[in-house]
Amino acid sequence: MRVGVLTGGGDCPGLNAVIRAVVRKGVQEYGYEFTGFRDGWRGPLDGVTVPLDIPAVRGILPRGGTVLGSSRTNPLNQQDGIRRIKDNLAALGVDALVTIGGEDTLGVATRLADEYGIPCVGVPKTIDNDLSATDYTFGFDTAVGIATEAIDRLHTTAESHMRVLVVEVMGRHSGWIALHSGLAGGANVILIPEHPFDVDQVCAWVTSRFRASYAPIVVVAEGAVPRDGDMVLKDQSLDAFGHVRLSGVGEWLAKQIEKRTGKEARTTVLGHVQRGGTPSAYDRWLATRFGLHAIDCVRDGDFGTMVALQGTDIARVPIAHATAQLKTVPPTLYEEVGVFFG
Repeated sequence: MRVGVLTGGGDCPGLNAVIRAVVRKGVQEYGYEFTGFRDGWRGPLDGVTVPLDIPAVRGILPRGGTVLGSSRTNPLNQQDGIRRIKDNLAALGVDALVTIGGEDTLGVATRLADEYGIPCVGVPKTIDNDLSATDYTFGFDTAVGIATEAIDRLHTTAESHMRVLVVEVMGRHSGWIALHSGLAGGANVILIPEHPFDVDQVCAWVTSRFRASYAPIVVVAEGAVPRDGDMVLKDQSLDAFGHVRLSGVGEWLAKQIEKRTGKEARTTVLGHVQRGGTPSAYDRWLATRFGLHAIDCVRDGDFGTMVALQGTDIARVPIAHATAQLKTVPPTLYEEVGVFFG
């Protein structure tokens, strides 16, 4: 059997660990051959490949990013996209695809498997941790660790100048990174997309913090929305999956805080720093386990499924279930941490 492997969507710490595990077990245990597809769905769409064998995956476990490259290519909106993928897979002798990605990449895999009979196995990857059917996705732990370290560092400079520091983290529709890093970093306000925020309440929390002679840290997810306003966008352009570019809510909020409280405010946008660099030990562990179980799905012919973490076990779930709706922060969990606000 020849198995294709691709990594799509945003890059993420731990991708190389999945690739390594899939190839190592596939070659050593099952005698499979592998083809690496370049740049997400662009690879099978255009037939762009790289060699993928055991020598190719040596030393990549601790590396961030992906040795296969990634992109937000959507073959479903390309002319003859499905036919081109089928033709290229046939020409290359590829019998199955291991697709590593988030909601968009796996959404394409769902359509290819369920509607067009292309044998796909999914591996959940996103720093946002917003895929349903899995307790955690790899990349999330690293992103939270990076954000928490940044918040720790910002506390000292905020207190030195007695100013407000607003930290904008990633999180388009879900606030998992903001919630985890904000709580771990001792933030005084945490704002998430699931809960529209009241600017006056934020300012009241900030003022309360200053009364206690401490400089406040406000952590805000990029997709957070003011209760009486709209989402702040970087621009109006859309990517191949119809997503707008976010970023800007942190700067907007800092200006509102300055205007309403008279206190100096500054913004730090962590952006792609959260995606980069060495994956944490936990993300390497989880990504490796996902890879080992994904190639077992291929061996069993269990296509149209995604590997998922449920408790401490790796389970198999339909990819369609994992992409049907996003996993968002429950209101009760957000309320739980509210005791630390202000």
